[in-house]
This record gives sequence, C-alpha cells and structure tokens, in this order.
Amino acid sequence: MSCVMLFRFSLYGFLKNQRYFEPFFLLILLDRGLSFTAVGFLIAFRELVVNLLEIPTGAIADVCGRRASLILSFLAYIAAFAVFAEAASLPWLYAAMFCFAVGEAFRTGTHKAMIFTWLRLNDREHERTKVYGYTRSWSQLGSAASVVVSAVFVLVSGDYAAVFYLSIAPCALNIVNFLGYPREVDGERSGASLGAVVRHTWRSLRDSFRKPGLRGLVLESVGFEGTFDAVKDYLQPVLSAAALAAAAHGVSVERYSDPQRAALFIGPVYFVVFILTSLGSRHAHRFCEKVGGEERAAGRLWAVASAVYALLTIAAFTAPGVSDSGAQEAPRAAGFSLGGAAMIAAFVALHVAQNVWRPILISRFDTHGSEAQGATILSIESQAQRIGTMLIAPLIGAAVDTVARHGPGGAFWPVGAIGATIACAFTILARARRSRAPLTDPADPRP
Repeated sequence: MSCVMLFRFSLYGFLKNQRYFEPFFLLILLDRGLSFTAVGFLIAFRELVVNLLEIPTGAIADVCGRRASLILSFLAYIAAFAVFAEAASLPWLYAAMFCFAVGEAFRTGTHKAMIFTWLRLNDREHERTKVYGYTRSWSQLGSAASVVVSAVFVLVSGDYAAVFYLSIAPCALNIVNFLGYPREVDGERSGASLGAVVRHTWRSLRDSFRKPGLRGLVLESVGFEGTFDAVKDYLQPVLSAAALAAAAHGVSVERYSDPQRAALFIGPVYFVVFILTSLGSRHAHRFCEKVGGEERAAGRLWAVASAVYALLTIAAFTAPGVSDSGAQEAPRAAGFSLGGAAMIAAFVALHVAQNVWRPILISRFDTHGSEAQGATILSIESQAQRIGTMLIAPLIGAAVDTVARHGPGGAFWPVGAIGATIACAFTILARARRSRAPLTDPADPRP
C-alpha cells in the first residue's frame, strides 16, 4: 500500500503539471493584445476569485470529502482550458480565468492534506518534508515533460491556442487517478451541513491568526510565494527577447514565426528549470538537515531570495526593454548578451529556491496545525499567498509598462526591485525575530 500511494501521489503531481500552455501563457496574453498592466489585472482577478472561494472550499474538502473536491477542481480546469483556447476578447479571457480560479480554489491545500493524513495513518509524520518534497519533485518532472511537448507542438504548428486543448487530457486522467484513492485519506468528517462548514472555517481562521506560529507562517507565505507567483512568468518575454537577439546575431531563426522562435528558447530553458526544481524539491529535507532545521533553512532561503532579486534588478536595468505595445523590441546585442543572460540565470535561481522553500513551508504549517483542520489551514495559507500576488501583479505590470515607455533602463528592472524590497524586509524581520526569541524548531536536531 505504501508504494502504491506514493505512486498515486506522485502521478497526481506529474499529471497536474501537464499544463502545456504554461511556458507560453504570458506571451499568449501579450499576443492577444493585452498590455503588461492588463495581464497584471487579469492575474489579480484570478487571485481575487480564488480568495473568495478558497477557505470555504477547503472547509468543504475537510467536512465533505477531499476526493470529491479534487474531482470538481479538475472538471473546472477542463472548462477553463476549453474557453482559453477560443477566447479572443477580454471578457472571454476573464470567463476562462474564473473557471480556472474555481479549479484552483477546490484543489489548493486539499491534496497536501491528503498526503499528511496518509503519513499519520502510517506513522511516518517525521518524513513530512521528505515525502512531500519527493511528490513535488514528480510535479516538476511533469512540468519538464510538458514543456518539451508544448515546445515541440508550438514549433511544428506555429500556433499557441491548441496547447490549451492538449492540457485537457491529463486532467481527465487525474480524475481517474483520484477514484483509486482510499477513503481514509479523506480525513475525519464532522458532517456535511452548512453549519458544520461555517463553524469549521471559523475555527481554522481563528487558529491561524491567534497562534503566533501559524500567523508568522501566513505572513511568510505572502512575502515569498506571493511575490514569486507575480514575477515568475516574466521569464517568458525575456526568453522571447533572447530569440530576437539570436536573429540579430545572424542565427538562422528568421524563417520561423514569433511563437516558433519563442519555443526554440523557452523549451530548453524551461526544461532545465524544471529538472533543477525537481531536484530542489526532492532534496529540500537534506538542506534542512544540513543547516539545522526548517526554521534555519527558511531564513537562509530568504537571504538567497534577496540576493537573487537584487541581481535581477541590476541585470534588467542594463538589458533592453519592450515597446509601449508590450511586444519585445529587437535588443541591443551586447546589452542582451550580458544583462539578459544574467536575468535568465536569476529567474532560474528563483524557481529553484521556491521549490526548496515550498516543502519546508508546508511541513512547518503541518507542524503547527491540526489533523482535522489540515486542508482548511493550508487553504488559508494559499489564500494569503494569493492576496500578495493580487496586490503585486498589477503593480509590477504597470511599472513595466511605464518604464518601457519612459525609462530609465530596461523595462523589467521593476520586477527585480519590487521582489528585492519585499525579500529584504522579510529577511530583516526574520533575523530580528530569531534574535529576540529563537523559535523552537521540531525538525531541528540541535539542542
């Protein structure tokens, strides 16, 4: 049973990340006429809808059954991908994003809670970071496989839209996977009445803000995860600019369309990114052991994030920008070769750091939470993270559009500057908190 469930948990992550549109999503929106500001507001809308639904859906998962919630989630994803494929106007894009947000709301926190329930039932709670990191590594391998498929498809077809249709089949397969989960991982249920859902949600909210440990973790999630989700897709226009730089250098890509040129660069880079992030997730527990526990590991990762965002700011300032329409300009060859390469390296480093961070953060939440509130507390964490993204994404989009039109420097330096400001603030706060009252770290082997 142990190996079977680890396989199913890993298969879930692998199939979940077969989102063939994801490496091109920002470019698809720009290609459909949106500015970076409009993209930021579309992302903010997604986060708002998820925030309105996430805690109640997490409570529904705890009270009514987690497997049913996951099936509803993936049905909503299927609807979203079908609408995205045909959406030619802003209202339809918002409709597709609404369906996607419903899927996110029913999914987030639920599967992680199922994993932790299974660990408790098998007396393997001490392996939280290891097992979650292992299953998350399969998610990243799924992303690596999906980017190869999507890049080849875009390269052959020269079109972005059909990658949404390709993403539907893995969703259907994951629904079949959920049907094989045992009832035990649904967790303890207290009844399916509306009153039970409301009471359960209220208790989880109260505990999340009353308990200092949970409250601090929620704030950290806002800073680290919220910022990362707002900035990560800016790697795509940077890689698209790299494709134009290659053409300017005489590399034989002129015969390809813009989507095909982008696929030539996005495919290999994202493949490397997801292989590295898979390794990062799988070995997060070793990083914790090496530095002396989960709390110390989190502090180190805040410092790494601060340094990488600072590098991104400097590199982006020297790199070429984008035109006021949101399309990439032909870059200055020397400027892109230095600043652009450093930007790509910084984005790769941020992806790896986030995938080391995530298993550690989730394990810290499970340490401070309770079994009965598992999915709800993790949904509260995800909701807080999305509030950060909801606020930061439009700000970054507007800043990029403004700098692209008026300067100074390359258009993307606000992405790094905003991230560096947030990461540095949390790094300072974390150090101050540890100096005043060192946290007791259950995963810390040191006395």
